[in-house]
Amino acid sequence: MAASIPAPLRNLLFVLNPVSGDISKVELESSITAYCTERGRKARFYHTTGQNDLKNLRHHLQQHAYDAVFAAGGDGTVSLVAEALLNGLVPLGILPLGSGNGLSKDLGIPQDPREALKLTWQHQIHAIDTLQINGRFAAHLADLGFNALIVERFDQGDTRGPGAYVRIATQEYLSYAPATYQVETEHEQWEGPAFMLTIANARTFGSNVIINPDSHLDDGEFEVCLIEPFPGTAAPGILYNLYTAGFDASEYTRRLRGRQVRIRVPGATQVLCQIDGEPCQLTTPIEVKIRPRSLRVLVPESAVL
Repeated sequence: MAASIPAPLRNLLFVLNPVSGDISKVELESSITAYCTERGRKARFYHTTGQNDLKNLRHHLQQHAYDAVFAAGGDGTVSLVAEALLNGLVPLGILPLGSGNGLSKDLGIPQDPREALKLTWQHQIHAIDTLQINGRFAAHLADLGFNALIVERFDQGDTRGPGAYVRIATQEYLSYAPATYQVETEHEQWEGPAFMLTIANARTFGSNVIINPDSHLDDGEFEVCLIEPFPGTAAPGILYNLYTAGFDASEYTRRLRGRQVRIRVPGATQVLCQIDGEPCQLTTPIEVKIRPRSLRVLVPESAVL
C-alpha cells in the first residue's frame, strides 16, 4: 500500500463521544489541548449527541477547514467520522477509547490514547477501501448470524468489556439456531447454513479474533468469511484458529472474495446485522459493494498495511 508524503497538520478537530470509554472527557480535552499546543497544533472539539450526528458533523466540516479529523471514541464514533470524511481529502485519525477499537488495531494505531496522539505530528497517510451495505457505510467489518446477535445483546446491556462479551456469547451459544444463506459474488456462489457470516473489509475484530487473515485494506476487494455449523467438540479448535490467524485451517470455515456480493436469507425479509460494531436490521437481499480507496487515514510511520 503506497502512502502519501505527510503534510503538516496544524488545525485539528477531535470528535468525542461523551459516553464511550471510561476516561473523563474533560481531562481528555485538557490533555489533547496541552499536547497539541506544545507542538504548535490547534485543537478544536466536537461532541456527538446521538441525534443527527452524521448530518450535523458534515455541516460543521463544511463550515470549517481542518487538516485532519480525529475520532476519539469507540468503533461507532470512528465509523461516524469516517463516513463524514468519505471521498474527501481530509484524513481520519483515531484515538481509540471504546471496547473493541477494531479498525484502529488493523491500522496499527497504538491503543493508548496518548500514544495515538503522536499521529498529530508523526504519521503516514493511506487511502483505504470502504464498503456500502444496502446503502449503509461500513469501514471495517459487518456480521450476520451469531456475532451480530451477541453485538446486539452487548449493546443492550449495561456492562462493557471483554468479560461481558464472553458471558453473553456463552449464554447464547447453546440455543442459537444457524440460518441458511445464499451468497453470490461475481466469481462464485455458495449456499448453506452458517453459524456466522462476516463481511470483511479488514482483518481483526476488536476482540482480537482474526476473521480474515490475509486481508488488505486497499486491494479493491473484500471477503465474505463463513463459519458453518460445527459440533461442540470442534469449538476449541475453531476458537484457537481464530486467535492465531488460522481461519482457513478448519473444515467448517470458508472465504469468498469479490468487489460486489448479494446475500439472500431464504424466508426472511429482514435480518439482524452489525456494522462497525453497531447493530441494525437489513432488508434482504443484502447488496454489498466496495468503494476503492475512498477514505484517507493517518497511521504510524512504522505501520505496514
